[in-house]
Amino acid sequence: MIQFNLLPDVKLDYIKAQRTRRLVFSASFIVSAAAIALLVLMLSIDGLQKKHLHDLSADITSESQTLRKKPNINTILTVQNQLESLTALHDTKPASARLFTYLNQLTPANVSVSSLNIDFAQDTIIIGGNADALSSVNQFVDTLKLTTYTATSNDANHTVTKGNAFSSVVLTGFGLNNASKDKSQAANYTVTLTYDKAIFDITKQVSLSVPSITTRAQLQSPADLFKAGGN
Repeated sequence: MIQFNLLPDVKLDYIKAQRTRRLVFSASFIVSAAAIALLVLMLSIDGLQKKHLHDLSADITSESQTLRKKPNINTILTVQNQLESLTALHDTKPASARLFTYLNQLTPANVSVSSLNIDFAQDTIIIGGNADALSSVNQFVDTLKLTTYTATSNDANHTVTKGNAFSSVVLTGFGLNNASKDKSQAANYTVTLTYDKAIFDITKQVSLSVPSITTRAQLQSPADLFKAGGN
């Protein structure tokens, strides 16, 4: 079948223009509608957020007023804060129980202790006691001077530190107990020293390296470490 296009070119151009116009109008309408919908959505979200923030603020104010009305609320909060700080306080307190282990490791077999004063704030120790002879006292002093430590942290890194356990070890007093009938108390002494904080650090595992002497820790049945007696 043969068809003939009898429309003039002007008419054809007009029809194409109309189609393009309708297409542009439709696209513009869709874009405008989408923009309006997005604007409405954004305004709705903004309004909801403001309302939510307002509600939260009102809830906070209401709960704060309720808490203020509770009796002894300041005391309760103070106790709670103190409980939360217990862990930190525990990590800073000295491991004082190690002192007796250290004394057994450090004290020669012929030396006893009758007085002990430790100052954890100044890191100092004053030891007083008796011995069978002044040579045993000197041995005790030398042992303290030469003792070293190895400390390993309890954290995941297991950091190891080493050093001298004691410093400024001074024999501040000594004498002979001529009136004593007990040969184990023939001499008396007073020793003042400074210790390294690490040996009493509760967050570390500590071991002492003591010079080769016969200490109470090495004896199967040592005599009493602590004995009453004056210097």
